[in-house]
Amino acid sequence: MTSTAISAQGSTLQIGTGTGAAKTVTAATAGFPTIVTATAHGLSNGNVVTLAGLAGAAGINGTFVIKNKTTNTFAIDLDTTGSTLTASSATATPVTYTNVGNFKTLSGFDGEASEVDTTNLASTAKEFVLGLVDNGKLSIDVDWDGADAGQQAILSARNSGAIQNVRLVLPNSVKTASFTAYVKSFPVSLGVDQAVKSTIGFRISGAVTWS
Repeated sequence: MTSTAISAQGSTLQIGTGTGAAKTVTAATAGFPTIVTATAHGLSNGNVVTLAGLAGAAGINGTFVIKNKTTNTFAIDLDTTGSTLTASSATATPVTYTNVGNFKTLSGFDGEASEVDTTNLASTAKEFVLGLVDNGKLSIDVDWDGADAGQQAILSARNSGAIQNVRLVLPNSVKTASFTAYVKSFPVSLGVDQAVKSTIGFRISGAVTWS
């Protein structure tokens, strides 16, 4: 069988650093997923957008990761089946991202679901159901560059303790992982005949959306 493996070369790590121009939303189609119409929106799968000005379903105005994008539409993971959605001066405002320079290696997404013990006195063996998923941590190796905008944003995030939008984009955008995380550590290491390096520590909070 022919391998379907892809090269990691060309992957990018990005941190959210602001918001872009709001896109005009002209319609939303109920279902699961919900389809949002925004002519020539220019967004990509994995973009995070904040929707406003929509009506007809609980939770329709909020922050979502987009997927299944076409030139004029994109999907969001919200079940609005049976609703009648309307758009009055509606907008989709995207998060803007900055690439983290000198990105070398990544390991992580290493969490797991908790176990809930449901054993009772009629059980013949221990019984469990799975609880909430913990998406774990990320360890990111970079060659340190104090002038790189992405690394500067990570340092600021570590100092502020604020949660951040983060994206991992695999080569040719075949898949994008979008999530929020805290920057826990950004150490610097150096030695004889070595580049100055850092291993950035992220703690993921919430879901990871692959699109």
